[in-house]
Amino acid sequence: MKTLKLIVICFFVTAYSFAEVSLTEKEALVALYNATNGANWNSTWDLKMPVNTWHGVVVDNDKVVEINLQFNNLEGALPEEIGLLVNLKKMNLGFNKISGTLPTSIANLKELKSLELFMNRLEGSIPSELGSLTALESLKLYSNKFTGEIPLALMELTNLKELLLGSNFLTGHIPHQIYALSKLEKLSLMDNKLRGEIPVEIAQLTNLEELILSTNQLTGDLPMEFMNLRNLNTMMVSDNNLNEEYVTVSGNNPPGIMHLELQNMNATAEMDIEKE
Repeated sequence: MKTLKLIVICFFVTAYSFAEVSLTEKEALVALYNATNGANWNSTWDLKMPVNTWHGVVVDNDKVVEINLQFNNLEGALPEEIGLLVNLKKMNLGFNKISGTLPTSIANLKELKSLELFMNRLEGSIPSELGSLTALESLKLYSNKFTGEIPLALMELTNLKELLLGSNFLTGHIPHQIYALSKLEKLSLMDNKLRGEIPVEIAQLTNLEELILSTNQLTGDLPMEFMNLRNLNTMMVSDNNLNEEYVTVSGNNPPGIMHLELQNMNATAEMDIEKE
């Protein structure tokens, strides 16, 4: 009996030792490695070793669930094969030199909760296919070279808590449909070329804590309905073409008070708005 138990234990230990991700996922990772000059990464991969030993790759139950390669000197375009990593829950490739367009195959990553591609050199339009990633809670594409309008398809990401698209070259209007992102806590569209009025529908985002819209070409007035944003503690709308120049908006005041600084031609005024 002891011998039988020992054989069974050895079998499971051996099976676990040789457990490996699928060939499809491994090939997708190798494609990423080759497309972004993996040999010159700061922390590179030994392709002869098991995938679960590769820097920044998290494997769970023989499935690749995370890729964390920020600050790793990735240079080149993301390959279409990235869409084969269908079990990914998190991908962070921030602070690299990734260029080219964002492959539409990324829409296959239905399990993705966090997509962080900030501080790269990505260009072209933000793919509307991202709207199919309905599990996303965080989308960080800031500090790239994206152009075109904010895709309406992004308004289908109803689980989003963070939408950070600042420091790109986005044009057009802020979609009025943004009210659909009811779980949103952080919204940053700063340093783009957005025009038109600030949508009053943003006031329906009652979980919003940060609203950063500065350095655009927005016009009109700041909607008074923003007084209903009880969780808002930071709002930046300066360097636009608004009727009033709001220097800062800070929530570091007594509960229920929003503090606004207005900058006029000759003086700076202060205004406290009570939230009922």
